[in-house]
Amino acid sequence: MNDKTFQIVVQVVVLLFAVSFHESAHGWVAMKCGDNTARDLGRITLNPLKHIDPIGSVFFPLMLAFAGLPIFGWAKPVPISLRGVPKPRQANLLISGAGPVSNMLVAIGSAVVCLVLRLSVDAVPREVLVPLYALAAASVMVNSALAVFNLVPIPPLDGFGVLESLLPPSLAHVAIWLRRFGFILLAIVIFTGALGPLFKLVLGPISRWVYLQ
Repeated sequence: MNDKTFQIVVQVVVLLFAVSFHESAHGWVAMKCGDNTARDLGRITLNPLKHIDPIGSVFFPLMLAFAGLPIFGWAKPVPISLRGVPKPRQANLLISGAGPVSNMLVAIGSAVVCLVLRLSVDAVPREVLVPLYALAAASVMVNSALAVFNLVPIPPLDGFGVLESLLPPSLAHVAIWLRRFGFILLAIVIFTGALGPLFKLVLGPISRWVYLQ
């Protein structure tokens, strides 16, 4: 396996774990808030097969990888029902925030692994150290990117769920408007590169630390 193929495999594997952890976090918090929909459908699991979206989890990431672009993608959203849930507004806030927070935690844990591997450079054989570091580094970058992207307050991203939960009732019309045009706004933001400065600001320093640039 050449270096490029190895990097693609590593990034795709990391992405599948990251989106599985993300969606499971939504489902687990929903269950704690009183909604068992995700649990009953078997979606609170790290098994990628339960979360894979053929386009977002396989085709799109592979297309980006072979084009030499950063790996990115998504999974099937975990179904959530807030009917009958006590304090639905609070539940929506916690459930929405759970996905990005889970990715942040994985990114931090992976960064700790990177640090430990750096300190162990003289004690661990290179043939073991290199693939482990590649896996941990990819995990830091992919999970950080997912956390940042999902916190953008545009439907259907998690950031909108957080925003919607925090808006006062007097601004409910703002949430309704965003829901109506969310996909259009998100497409515009993505294809115009409007998120570029945000990703550069947040992920740039992380990338330089991870890859010792």
